[in-house]
Amino acid sequence: QIPGLLVACPSTPADGKGLLKAAIRDDNPVIFIEHESLYGARGEVPDDEDHVLDFGKADVRREGDDVTIVGILRMVQAAEKAAQELESEHDASAEVIDPRTLRPLDLDTILESVRKTNRCVIVEEGWPHGGVGANLAALIQEQAFDHLDAPIQRVTGADVPMPYAKRMEQAAIPHPEHVVKAALATLEGSI
Repeated sequence: QIPGLLVACPSTPADGKGLLKAAIRDDNPVIFIEHESLYGARGEVPDDEDHVLDFGKADVRREGDDVTIVGILRMVQAAEKAAQELESEHDASAEVIDPRTLRPLDLDTILESVRKTNRCVIVEEGWPHGGVGANLAALIQEQAFDHLDAPIQRVTGADVPMPYAKRMEQAAIPHPEHVVKAALATLEGSI
């Protein structure tokens, strides 16, 4: 561990601006993670110079009552699409959380949501072993076990080196339908 190290991973253009400005202004070392597939992402970006986001403050992108879905980096978009499908096709309400920063991690917001929904799905592109999602699942299980009505589900990239051929890449990364399936597994028997 590096004392004072901050890790930011924006999933929207506005978050990118706000977190990059925060990183530049911070005296601590900051790792700023950008996903190259988000370079073409479009979205509203505040014009004001004071658009600086706080490290360690997650964004609740969608309110919900039945299951918490935590999306890491560009998987926030997959989580949001899955939440829409869960609502329209399965009458299930998913809360979607974008942690925005991994260190410091806003675990309080995530735990508050899990304690409300009693279920959790974590979505990341990383490999299933030793990744951010595995660590987050361990933290949730350690601190909110008594609130969980179902095992935490993790949706990850395939356990293979990331392919660069477009079709193979699409086969290796999570998609909204994978998130829906995981969410429904946590809700089995309750909807």
